[in-house]
Amino acid sequence: MIGTLILLGLFPLLCIYACFSDLFTMRISNRVCLAITALFPFFALSSGMDLTTVGMHFLTGFIVLVISFSLFATGWIGGGDAKLVAAIGLWIGTGQIWEYIAISFILGGVITVALLALRQYPLPAFATKQGWIMHLHDKKTGVPYGIALGSTSLIILPHSDVWRFLI
Repeated sequence: MIGTLILLGLFPLLCIYACFSDLFTMRISNRVCLAITALFPFFALSSGMDLTTVGMHFLTGFIVLVISFSLFATGWIGGGDAKLVAAIGLWIGTGQIWEYIAISFILGGVITVALLALRQYPLPAFATKQGWIMHLHDKKTGVPYGIALGSTSLIILPHSDVWRFLI
């Protein structure tokens, strides 16, 4: 049980790290996505998750990966976002994947609209000394959508079927 709780604690920490990484660097490390993915089988094994449920989680992650890489190929999302959403989809599973996608879409839309609106105004002097703020403010720069993806995972996780394996 302790190992399961530790593993379950690492997932949110990695998602939070991905949020901040995307905010400050506009990149989500492959290592973070791989770590999130690699933790799931250990969690499934230590929590006593049945093979059917494990299989459905992997199927969900795979379907999300195919869709997200299609979106990446068309230029709609970044590669890091595509990998992150697939890794998170593995954890969320089929039960709450639609809620996860809907909330991510809404939260990502709010972040996008706010960022695009803020880019219309000049930065205050103190902010121009911060490279990451300057990069984020640049109209040619994309939107750190990983913030929405990682944040939504923290909202959905307590309502996912993963949580029931702790009880």
